[in-house]
Amino acid sequence: MQTGENEQALRKILDMTRLISIALLCLHFYYYTYNAFSQWHLVNEFADTILRIITRTGLFDNFHLSKLFCFGFLFISLLGAKGRKDEKLGYKTAFLWLALGLLLFFMSYLLMFLKLQSTDIALLYIAITATGFIFLLTAGTIFSRIITKKLNSDDIFNEENETFPQEERLLENEYSVNLPAQYHLKDQVRKSWINIINPFRALLVLGSPGSGKSYFVIRHVITQHIRKGFAMFVYDFKYDDLTIIAYNTWLEYKAHYLICPKFYSINFDDLSRSHRCNPLVPSAMTDITDSSESARTILLGLNREWIKRQGDFFVESPINFLTAIIWYLKKYKEGQYCTLPHVIELMQIDYDDLFTLLRTEKEIEVLINPFINAYLNDVMEQLEGQIASAKVAMARLSSPQLYYVLSGNDFTLDINNPEDPKIICMGNNPQKIQIYGAVLSLYVNRLLKLVNQKGKQKSSLVFDEFPTIYLNNIDSLIATGRSNKVATCLGMQDFSQLRKDYGREQADVIMNIAGNIISGQVSGDTAKQLSERVGKIMQDRESFSINSGDTSVSRSKQLELAVPASKISSLSSGEFVGMVADDPNCKIKLKTFHSEILNDHNALEKEANNYKEIPIVRKLNNEIIQRNYFQIKQDIQDIVHYEMDRLVSDPELSYMVLKK
Repeated sequence: MQTGENEQALRKILDMTRLISIALLCLHFYYYTYNAFSQWHLVNEFADTILRIITRTGLFDNFHLSKLFCFGFLFISLLGAKGRKDEKLGYKTAFLWLALGLLLFFMSYLLMFLKLQSTDIALLYIAITATGFIFLLTAGTIFSRIITKKLNSDDIFNEENETFPQEERLLENEYSVNLPAQYHLKDQVRKSWINIINPFRALLVLGSPGSGKSYFVIRHVITQHIRKGFAMFVYDFKYDDLTIIAYNTWLEYKAHYLICPKFYSINFDDLSRSHRCNPLVPSAMTDITDSSESARTILLGLNREWIKRQGDFFVESPINFLTAIIWYLKKYKEGQYCTLPHVIELMQIDYDDLFTLLRTEKEIEVLINPFINAYLNDVMEQLEGQIASAKVAMARLSSPQLYYVLSGNDFTLDINNPEDPKIICMGNNPQKIQIYGAVLSLYVNRLLKLVNQKGKQKSSLVFDEFPTIYLNNIDSLIATGRSNKVATCLGMQDFSQLRKDYGREQADVIMNIAGNIISGQVSGDTAKQLSERVGKIMQDRESFSINSGDTSVSRSKQLELAVPASKISSLSSGEFVGMVADDPNCKIKLKTFHSEILNDHNALEKEANNYKEIPIVRKLNNEIIQRNYFQIKQDIQDIVHYEMDRLVSDPELSYMVLKK
């Protein structure tokens, strides 16, 4: 009735089996060295009778048969042996003892052929065979002491356990961006797709320098959206990396549009290849709030530290002052001189003339009264504190190159006008981020106002290194652009970069309301937030404990992070993690991914080698640029002289002229 569940009974069975093995070995010695035992006077009639009975079974028909039975019972007895576990013992030592034991145990048979006395042969045979038996017993004991259960040393970073199924279907529609990829599932490499089927819920592309944001993601957003008939705006931080991609893709697919879009580019360094555009075009500003938004954008773009201090007196005052000047020029002669260069020059004239001109426009009276009162009451320190910061900041934009681009009107910023679609690329320069970034921020601010409207063509806005420009209402664009078919792609290096330039609150809003996110290598809080956003998966957990008699193993399943922050911070170039958003017409169950995006490097290199350069828009020389620069200055002087003469010569208006 005793079974293996009873350790004491099992131990007795094993002891009995080992005893049988020893008894068989003793009978073997007694039978085959009987003459020696006779000479030693160790024979016995009773033992001989027992031996004759056993002989009838055929046990001794072959010299090795009894030894094989002895070895078999010894092997059975060792199967249940439980020795004290030792981490230093290995199979190499055990097999060495086993080989020596087998050699001595079975090859001792050759001693029988030695020409020695029978007693000497018997002693040698018994000694060597018994030594082999002990070696076999030792080998079995060592085998029982080896820790057979090992942790999987081939997966020391738990990579196989942190894999999970991903979307392997290609889900494509008229708006989607589809990126081919491959991922690991346990020990397999499987093909997959990153399907951004609803780009109107915004796409965040994160990654440190060199992680492959532009090469693996942003370039495909540009090419696939142009191929699918989107109007487009591209903010090209390192001009002309993205612009040349957009231009050549437009050349290839412009025939696919119902109405062929026009291609425009803004570039402040090579004016011959740059179009001109006035971001303050009067027709696009319907009320004074438009000029207020423009003033806020340009000043916060020039003074990034003001972003976190919005609402302060010495931040809002310069904004109101600039708003008044913009609106004055918009109203003056139906906006004939309403350009940013004219605004900059008008700010620099004497206070007497400036305030006199501004007083003539009733709509901005409430904005300029605090400044005029401070001036009339001779509170110059307060006045300079209110105005000088705006004048100094705007003066940094005073350059012939900027004036030339900002004072022309080659195109308007309504890129998704169904009757006149456009593809516009605007280039920055990493060496002049603050100056160019502020101007480009103004362009984009005015563009968003025109784009985010109903009844327009589908459009795509792509921002490389988004934190280098300032957009005060980008969160509202993301929130409302979906219904107006405005797709937004924001590229940045790290969430902390956005937080530094936009402030914690607005950065958190942008990060949290984006529906699609693709991230390369990032670290710190960004990696932690992404890891939590991807979520947890059920992972296998295994632990074992070792004692003197046994090794106990426990296995369990536990919810753990699918992609830990440490793994996100060590991604290779081309590896991305993230999550995509679906829509009611196309549900996606497997939204999260951790995969390597597959680019056809040879095809892309061949394509890049065949790219056509951005064409020259017009032939320019320095004389034309300087003439435009001085003409703008002269325009302001003409406005001042004309208005002052008009006010002085009219008795009913002469009271408005300030003299101090």
